[in-house]
Amino acid sequence: MTTATGIGIGIAFGDRDVLKDVNITLTDKSRIALSGGNGSGKSTLMKILSGVNPPDRGQVSIPKSVRTYYLPQSGIVFKDNTLLEEVEGAFDHIRELEAEMDKIGHELTTCREDKHEKLLFEHNEIHEKIVESGYYSREGEITKILQGLGFDLKEFNKKTSEFSGGWQMRIALAKALLQRPQLILLDEPTNYLDIEARDWLGSFLKVFTGGVLIVSHDRFFLDQVVDHVAELFNGSLKLYKGNYSKYEKLREIELEELLRQYKKQQEEIAKHENFIRRFKAKASKATQAGSHEKALEKIERIEIPTSMQKMNITFPKPPHSGKNVIMLEDLNRSYGDKKVINHLDLHIEKNEKLVIAGKNGAGKSTLLRVLAGVDKDYTGSFKLGTDVKVGYFSQDHGEKLNENNTILEELESESPTDLIPKLRGLLGAFLFQGDDVFKAIKVLSGGEKNRVSLLKLLLKPFNLLILDEPTNHLDLGSKDVLLSALTEYEGTLIFVSHDRYFIERLATKVLHLENGEHKLYLGDYNYYKAKRDEECLNIEGDYTEIKEVKQSKLSRDEDKKLKNLIQKLERVEAELLTKIEKQGEITTSYHNQMALEENYSNPQKAIEIQNKIKDSEKLEEKLTIEWEETLIELEETRELRS
Repeated sequence: MTTATGIGIGIAFGDRDVLKDVNITLTDKSRIALSGGNGSGKSTLMKILSGVNPPDRGQVSIPKSVRTYYLPQSGIVFKDNTLLEEVEGAFDHIRELEAEMDKIGHELTTCREDKHEKLLFEHNEIHEKIVESGYYSREGEITKILQGLGFDLKEFNKKTSEFSGGWQMRIALAKALLQRPQLILLDEPTNYLDIEARDWLGSFLKVFTGGVLIVSHDRFFLDQVVDHVAELFNGSLKLYKGNYSKYEKLREIELEELLRQYKKQQEEIAKHENFIRRFKAKASKATQAGSHEKALEKIERIEIPTSMQKMNITFPKPPHSGKNVIMLEDLNRSYGDKKVINHLDLHIEKNEKLVIAGKNGAGKSTLLRVLAGVDKDYTGSFKLGTDVKVGYFSQDHGEKLNENNTILEELESESPTDLIPKLRGLLGAFLFQGDDVFKAIKVLSGGEKNRVSLLKLLLKPFNLLILDEPTNHLDLGSKDVLLSALTEYEGTLIFVSHDRYFIERLATKVLHLENGEHKLYLGDYNYYKAKRDEECLNIEGDYTEIKEVKQSKLSRDEDKKLKNLIQKLERVEAELLTKIEKQGEITTSYHNQMALEENYSNPQKAIEIQNKIKDSEKLEEKLTIEWEETLIELEETRELRS
């Protein structure tokens, strides 16, 4: 089913055409990544396709029956409701349908016979839409989506105003997914998600029943989700079949050919310009010079997309350090009663590249601040090795720049002399192109300041780099530049990132943090993931609680209590399964009754049966949730006793 069609879309900002004659068709099966350089018009096109903004030229057609949802990069703030109340709002359009169905149900009891069949059809059609929306099973769906996006059950009754900006956007994403639109347009949703939430979202979108148009700077995520890539370049749109990695390979081949043509064209342009320069002033050659000028004007200039240009950047060689770079013994860090780092022993040697992994709030940034010497509020032993010089980047480093400087002046103030001629190129790689380099620091956004701060750090000769989410606010091209530089970096690296592609190609060791506990994996990220998957298969329920209980052997009385509890839970689980089966049979019998002409042709009977179906489905869903909760408790109790 076609969900949206754009024909001849064009829009200009000032004298610049951002989109020119763009054509695109989206269906409920679409899985498309929208690609293009910084400022190529990706967000602009999304807003036009979703109906948020009109185009200057062309038209967008969306069938009336199609619901679309556009989620911007940022700017959504929730204030008054609890988390649960806010996401329940995703079903407001279904409540309207329910009210409409009830209204039709009332009309069925009083209508003339000639209107009865039409009203009954409308009633059944609305009921089917409500069932398909997941409305009757929304409690389970809300829990699944919120937990998948990283929310804890304990936060469900927390006021939305208490969540930070990134978590506010997660709430908005949860509402978008719960609405089950026929077309969802997501503008950089991975910006505010950790790896676990990105993996979950990727799995969710793979089986999502509507169409997806998405902008993201996470290769691994895009490869997981999309089967086409639509590239915006110079105002035009071109569609490529395949995932993002396949698109990049195809684009690389195209770029090689484009560079060959560009080089040939530049040689031709140079010949015309040289002839004009040499002979324009000579009367005998003036006519020929004029012909060359006309030929020059007719040449359609080839442009190289900056987003596809490969840049190789070498940062200063780090000074020598000793073999032992960091030594931690029995390191502890707490916030009040909450232990974030608990008895950590860690030894980092020269040239290692360690990534710190774990969910949001696990203590990753806290540990980086301790290692960087910023956080002194810890116990235990922390030593740096001989001649170790630390360079530290955090998400608030952009606020430490000199706001009176321009971007270029800020870098020149501390850049090594030999790198000053290369600064414009470096800034271009970090998305500051052309006259952008003359912008004052004070007018930059938070993300732009962080990019300047990161580049400024990398210009200095440190032999230990500690980087907290360095890939935030970078597009794929900039990430490639950073990845290449850090891969060639000859010092020691400790970092946190939510970009799996970046981590997989960089990390040589992984330190996992969870609930104050820690574990070091002596291999790359793929090794870490494989080992974690094995551990999750062997350990069900809450890993930390089970670990703590198993530290001491159960007494005979405790074992007896657990045995009795297991037997009780097994009885309850079996009873609930029986009830679910019986209730399912009741629901089926009501549907069978509704199919009989004597019932669907009788308005009063039809309404009564529809209400019974609705009540039966609600009860079945309630019983299913109880059964799932009982089963989880049973498995956890069995694990405690094993």
